[in-house]
Amino acid sequence: MTAEAADAPSDRGTVAAGAPGWRIALILLGIIVTPVVLSAPSLGSGLTFPRAVSAILVGALILTVLAATTLAIGEHARQPTYDIVRFPFGVRGAKAINVLLAISLFGWTAVTANGFGTATRSLLVTLFGISVPLPVLVILGCVIFVASTAFGFETIGKVAQFAVPVIALLLAFILYQALRSGLTMLDPASPIRWGVAVSSVVGTAIVLVVTAADFGSFTRSRRQALLGAVLAFAIAYPCLYLAGALPSALTGSNALIDAMTVIASALPAIVLLVFASVTANAGNMFQGTLAISTLLTAVRKWQITVTIGIAAAIVGSFDIAAWLPSFLLFLGIAAPPVAGIYIADFALHRRGGYDSVVLTTQPAVKVLTFGVWLTGCVIGYLTAYDVFTLTGISSIDSILVGALLYLAISTATSHRPSNPTHQPAG
Repeated sequence: MTAEAADAPSDRGTVAAGAPGWRIALILLGIIVTPVVLSAPSLGSGLTFPRAVSAILVGALILTVLAATTLAIGEHARQPTYDIVRFPFGVRGAKAINVLLAISLFGWTAVTANGFGTATRSLLVTLFGISVPLPVLVILGCVIFVASTAFGFETIGKVAQFAVPVIALLLAFILYQALRSGLTMLDPASPIRWGVAVSSVVGTAIVLVVTAADFGSFTRSRRQALLGAVLAFAIAYPCLYLAGALPSALTGSNALIDAMTVIASALPAIVLLVFASVTANAGNMFQGTLAISTLLTAVRKWQITVTIGIAAAIVGSFDIAAWLPSFLLFLGIAAPPVAGIYIADFALHRRGGYDSVVLTTQPAVKVLTFGVWLTGCVIGYLTAYDVFTLTGISSIDSILVGALLYLAISTATSHRPSNPTHQPAG
């Protein structure tokens, strides 16, 4: 199936017959491995290991609940996130949200392309003593990413089925080397707060969870959607995070490759990053293509995918690691309120289904909803910088504020409809 397919709910229902929960979980894990490998070492070196374990488990539980909700909504709607947000934000208003999500997905695509080039260059130097310019390898990676994405959901699933088990074996080997190294756990040189650590665990995957309805729309049933969430975030995600954090807990290094260089050899970590980059960017490009296709309806999806690949090759060829923390903070603040709003909208108005006819009777831009989203962003920003605290996790603060404020305004501006697809006033 090409990237042009599976647009309509009926098409997605046909594809969904072959998408059990375990396959959805593999795709989600393939996307999230690279962010985990990048962020887990700072957790391992910033907390004592028992506290790191507790932070990882709490963060994974939060993500499991959110992912189960968004995947189930996707299964219910048989539409991707970028169509679902039309209902609470309006048809034109949703375009602004989709620009935000497209920027987020493209940012991760470029970061991952850069990581692929860096890891591949290290691999070639380690194995063959060959030094290849970074842009050449980034371009090669983007060609692979585009090829993995252009044929749509089914191809991404097949890539994940092959690559994720390889990644799991590599992580298991890294964990084995770390445990048999004879090193002892170090006290953190620059300790981080436990709440900040939980926020990091949640923030690493929050954009994927916010947009998980994309994959939920392909699941066989709601039960399979929930199974995918549990397998991906309740079981596999904490294992990935722990495996990525342990080497840094033993060495104090803030990067997995550096930690493995101290323990034994950086080679397994380098190969891991190469494989993880392929699976991650196949998913990032797939979702990015879906987001941009709602903005450029006259452009074919394969053309959008190729354009994303070209742009990622250009941006990824530069040293972009310096702005990664700021980018992650942006994602952790701006994207979560979107999930809070469309979850609340589902609970109030969409349990009977997503009827596109409703879109013709509501405002094209729902200003009140944008006010809710902006409020969620502001609260997330203020709590991220410790102006005040709510839950101690800024992304969860912004989700809760978005959801509760949307519920309150919707209730205040309209009577509870007998038709579950009715809208509140915009």
